Amino acid sequence: MPKQFSRVVIAGVGLIGGSFALALKAAGVVNQVVGIGRTRAALDNAKRLGVIDIVADSWVEALKGADLVLLAMPVGQMENSLRELMPHLGSKTLVTDAGSTKSDVVVAARAALGEKIGQFVPAHPIAGGEKSGADAATATLFNDRRVVLTPLVENSTDAVETVRGIWQQCGARVSELTPETHDRIFAAVSHLPHLLAFALVDEFASRENADELFAFAAGGFRDFTRIASSHPEMWRDICVANRQALLTELDAYMSQLMHARVLLASADTVGLEAMFTTARKRRDDWLESIPSAHG
Repeated sequence: MPKQFSRVVIAGVGLIGGSFALALKAAGVVNQVVGIGRTRAALDNAKRLGVIDIVADSWVEALKGADLVLLAMPVGQMENSLRELMPHLGSKTLVTDAGSTKSDVVVAARAALGEKIGQFVPAHPIAGGEKSGADAATATLFNDRRVVLTPLVENSTDAVETVRGIWQQCGARVSELTPETHDRIFAAVSHLPHLLAFALVDEFASRENADELFAFAAGGFRDFTRIASSHPEMWRDICVANRQALLTELDAYMSQLMHARVLLASADTVGLEAMFTTARKRRDDWLESIPSAHG
């Protein structure tokens, strides 16, 4: 039988936090969802939409009787939020997060929570989109999506299983990695593509004929750059937090671009077609291996 949660606190009621709240409500496993964040207007909007039930003005108010806290703000804000909630954190309240980087969040949590670090179970839902805010939230966002837990040695088995279970109630498939392995993998498959999409659009935007370029851009450009519509503050924090792993991936990609340039400059049709064929086959195989394509 699914575990029932009396009170869940969402810090950062945007796409991820709001969808988490809606998914728990749809599953019938939470009695009350409390929202807390930087902007009162955004929280009031989330309440109006039915994403949250209560707006809290302080951590002491939010944490009264709370079973679980989800930190769903940009990773650069995690440490301050952890420090602010720590004095009011009851011994039975679990804290988890939705940050796209894990090593830095773990360091921040250790610094902020001290002896309460065992109550923090790091996590990363591999879901989202280019739109942000509670208006974009949906109860089905996590269906068949992967959520990665990066448990700490201080976490009890019960704590990890509780966080695993609540994400499963949201429809997610849950895996485990170490924080370091997580950051290396996602530097390659998530952070690098976002950096490239932002950089390409920014480069086009800086040209004198930018208006002409965007006027003629069509499906290929739209598909390649979709994620450049993502939240700039969130992705700024992700890229800086995971910059060493991201730099390694960027260097590898630049080397591959130089290889492609050599093939193109020498009109090496055989080499270009071989590269395109390998890429196409690997991508098609990947698409066939997952329940749904989710960018």
